[in-house]
Amino acid sequence: MKEMKMGLLKKLSDSFTPKGTISKNAYVTLSAFAFLLIFLLWGIASYVIKVDQMFLPTPVKTVATAFTMFTKGGFLLDIQMSVQRVLIGFLISSVVGIPLGILIGTYAPCSAFWEPMFSFIRYLPASAFIQLFILWIGIGEEAKVAIIIVGSFAQIILMVANNVRNVSGELIEVSYTLGVSKLEVLWKIILPKCLPDVIDTLRVVLGWAWTYIIVAEMVGASKGIGFMISQAGRQFWVDKIFVGIISIGFIGLFLDMLGLYLKKLLFPWNES
Repeated sequence: MKEMKMGLLKKLSDSFTPKGTISKNAYVTLSAFAFLLIFLLWGIASYVIKVDQMFLPTPVKTVATAFTMFTKGGFLLDIQMSVQRVLIGFLISSVVGIPLGILIGTYAPCSAFWEPMFSFIRYLPASAFIQLFILWIGIGEEAKVAIIIVGSFAQIILMVANNVRNVSGELIEVSYTLGVSKLEVLWKIILPKCLPDVIDTLRVVLGWAWTYIIVAEMVGASKGIGFMISQAGRQFWVDKIFVGIISIGFIGLFLDMLGLYLKKLLFPWNES
């Protein structure tokens, strides 16, 4: 028993080594514990401290409200509309942003021409464009998707450019000494090395894209999670607001896990 305890303590100590690793089971256990801890603190605030439900609904009431919304309230359609808007805007941003980011990160003239402009654009708040988009393209789906694009594409471009720049210069120099042409360096060295990092960049920016859905669905929406949250706020239905926010969190977590799976599937050689 003593040897077992010593072994566990050693594993625990080793796991806190900088850039160390832990087992998959330990990772899942700690992740589940973090969620349980949040739920426990929520329960303490609701049932022990007894925070007014006007400001913090109880976990039981929130779950009951979620059940009603999913089974009778048409919330699944709200989710479908929000997911559709976010993914369309994000995919358009990615299709435009990834090639531009690769060019900016690879070629100095492209960097000089585009990077300052996109560095400027990324600081422009997406919410500031709402009135302009209403004037330019109306209040249809295009305006909502445009908000997502404005909030995402410049970030993708600049972060992908940094992914490319993180490719070791020594690796490129060695490839030249082996007779690889300039064009082949891009396709055979830079892209295989940076694409796994590009997937991680897309996972991060997709999370940002979801933060714009509330703003996007203020533009003449009649369905969507953001629209539902806005309507619930006007009626002081705090439990519905909680359901909307938590739903976005779980959808985002699912998409993030999907991104990790695709990274492992497409680039198995990149796993350490």
